Order: sequence, then structure tokens, then C-alpha cells
Amino acid sequence: KSVFIFLLIGCVTCLDYDEHYILTFPNGYGRSILTVPWIELGGECSINCSKTGYSASIIFHTKPFYGGKKHRITAEIFSPNDKKPFCSIEGEWNGVMYAKYTTGENTVFIDTKKMPTIKKKVRKLEDQDDFESRCLWKDVTYNLKIRDIDAATAAKH
Repeated sequence: KSVFIFLLIGCVTCLDYDEHYILTFPNGYGRSILTVPWIELGGECSINCSKTGYSASIIFHTKPFYGGKKHRITAEIFSPNDKKPFCSIEGEWNGVMYAKYTTGENTVFIDTKKMPTIKKKVRKLEDQDDFESRCLWKDVTYNLKIRDIDAATAAKH
């Protein structure tokens, strides 16, 4: 009997700092599809920088069936080789997150609603490898834009 586990990972490079991060992703859920639909993220993720040794452990909390809040997130940030976090984060992943440091300082970590939108820098399709995301999914994207669901589904297969 075989068991396959697929773990999606991402790589982010901060060119200004020569840092390379490996990260995992939360699960995505479509909620209330019969009424007003909304997307929920849930599960544990990690971010690691091999250059600095800093890491973060992140939990996207799903909303309980009764009560509770949507979009909650908690995280812990670790210095290299430390078992205890130097900073804890809590709040909403699509709103305001607050930081608590071991020094006792409490502050706004980030307010995502006040962040500027930055245009992505993406290589032209003809310069991308076959399995880079935009190249791989270009036919699906095109057909969704022209509202041809059957062609988009066929391209996805």
C-alpha cells in the first residue's frame, strides 16, 4: 500500500538583501457556496531563510461553525538555532496583524489594507520555461478571460 503526500512549496528571493526563502502554503477552502461565497485559508505553514537562519511558523485558523472570527492568523518568528520565538504575531491575514516581542514591546506588525499595490515583474511568456506557472496555465487563463469554460476545462486537463 502506497501513500502519497504532496507538499507545495514556494521560493521567494529578495534581491535587495540577497535572501532566499522557502515557504509552504495553507489550504484554501470555498465557504458558503450556496449563499455569499468567501475563501478561507487554514493550516500550518513555514518560512525559512537558509542565508540568515531565521524562520517562522504560521497557523491560519479556520472559523468555527458557530461564533469565532474569519481570517485569523497566529505566527512565531525564530532567530537562528533558537527553540523559543523572539516574536509572536496575531491578527487577520487580510487585515491588521500585531506583534508581541520578548522584550515586552507590542506593535502593529502590518496593516495589509494600507499596503500599496506593487505591479509584478514577470518575464515574457516566450522567455519562460514550459513548467513556469504563467506559461503552463496560459491556455486556461485565456479561456477563462473569454468565458469559455469548456475550453478552459479542456486546457486544464
